[in-house]
Amino acid sequence: MAVDMVTVAALVAIVALVYYYVQKKYQYFLDKPYPHLKPTFLVGSGGPMLFRRRDMMEHINVLYNSFPDAKIMGAYDCLTPNLMIRDPETLKQIAVKDFDYFTDHTPFVPNEKDVMQSDNMFLNSLFMLRGQKWRDMRATLSPAFTGSKMRQMFELVSESGQGMVQHLLAEARRDGATQQYEMKDIFSRFANDVIASVAFGIQVNSFTEPKNDFYTKGKKLLDFNSFMSSVKFLLFITVPRLMLKLNIELMDAVLCKHFHEMILDNMRVRDEKGIVRNDMINILMQVKKGALRHQKEEVDTKDAGFATVEESTVGKSAITRQWSDKELVAQCFLFFLAGFDTVSTALGFLCYELTMHPDVQEQLYREICEVDQSLEGKPLTYDAVQAMRYMDMVVSETLRIWPPAPAVDRYCNRDYTFDDGEGLRFKIEKGRTIFIPISGLHSDPKYFPNPKKFDPERFSEENRHNINPGAYLPFGIGPRNCIGSRFALMEVKSIVYYMLKSFTFERCEKTQVPLKLKKNPAAISTEKGIWIRLKPREVNN
Repeated sequence: MAVDMVTVAALVAIVALVYYYVQKKYQYFLDKPYPHLKPTFLVGSGGPMLFRRRDMMEHINVLYNSFPDAKIMGAYDCLTPNLMIRDPETLKQIAVKDFDYFTDHTPFVPNEKDVMQSDNMFLNSLFMLRGQKWRDMRATLSPAFTGSKMRQMFELVSESGQGMVQHLLAEARRDGATQQYEMKDIFSRFANDVIASVAFGIQVNSFTEPKNDFYTKGKKLLDFNSFMSSVKFLLFITVPRLMLKLNIELMDAVLCKHFHEMILDNMRVRDEKGIVRNDMINILMQVKKGALRHQKEEVDTKDAGFATVEESTVGKSAITRQWSDKELVAQCFLFFLAGFDTVSTALGFLCYELTMHPDVQEQLYREICEVDQSLEGKPLTYDAVQAMRYMDMVVSETLRIWPPAPAVDRYCNRDYTFDDGEGLRFKIEKGRTIFIPISGLHSDPKYFPNPKKFDPERFSEENRHNINPGAYLPFGIGPRNCIGSRFALMEVKSIVYYMLKSFTFERCEKTQVPLKLKKNPAAISTEKGIWIRLKPREVNN
């Protein structure tokens, strides 16, 4: 009995200490001059999303709308206090003007030496690099994503798009064809073929060979919808060093090794045989030889569309740093990660909106017909796509309602004193994470009247001046914005051109209205898929 009482007393003491420790953590915001969300024990502000009661976008919007008049608010990521910025001007101050204090994303692993010793491709990618190393890599890769490089890559993207459309046309015209397609699957295959061609120099057709090795392995690698994937994702956020010490990868280690070896083998064969191709592998080889440079005559303009982000002086710096194979392969791998899922998701949402708004679809089709006639039988070009104003309006509005990243973050790398010049002044300590609620800003009626309405006219030449640039952030903000925005927009616009030229998008019995997202804390995906009927246009018969 005495032992039992001692055990009970010890357990009570442990519980009391844990409770005291947690409550102490939750006192961080009590003396701060801005509002904060009351935390739930152990899970902080993230409970509804962690326990799958809200989808990611809904959760971010609920947090964002908790304090409508606040510029900055506090929230807890489990036990960690973080800040959320709700005001475009404040956002520009932190992410642009005072960027040097907030250059990094929140590190999975606090000790950078652990990253340098790791073979984890994601941790070595541009997205996760920090400080000067990130600056150097950004400057190294930036010339690969200019307008001139996009023109060179456009033919490869166009080939994949035309091949997909021809396959779908033949399939839709067969006797008994339902013409019903799940668009996320369709566009995942398209994005896979583009990435295989542009990033890896491999020719695959995921429509004629639906179970090709590149597609099946890529899809498995990026499957974050399973329960175990979600658990691993959360563990990497909460105990990353333990995960590294246990040699547990966020993504399948065998598949990561497969892609790593594929890239190196491709580079070796090209080097031996003198093969040159306008793709990412060739760019990496140029980087390795120090031959990739910005062209002096090239001006960074908004030719790729309203949503395009401009390169900062960081990306335009001249760098002579030598990179290891591990570091270069990681960048190609990141290109695969971003291009496979992000583009296919955006395309699925775009097709859904066109299906639900046939008037918009018809107006876009008319613009496509005008461009097609102006080409006089010649192939579609990068510049012809970028000149399509209504196309750009439709894509921009889709990215507003369905941003590829509902939120992004910045990490305070040294103590910073925030002062808005209007009386709000406080210290942000080194190590604090700043969250940027992109979906919240995009759906705020203060910046976008009637925000739930799909209205491409917001982005017309007459109306776009009304848009606060700090409230529209589909590809992030400041020097750490998305380096691949030009490529992503080129890919999206080119396939929409070919698809809408050949098909009308119609609702079918499987179309979910309204579209609902899965309650998944690690990925943006729909509950029942995006089902659409692709009806071949008579002009193509």
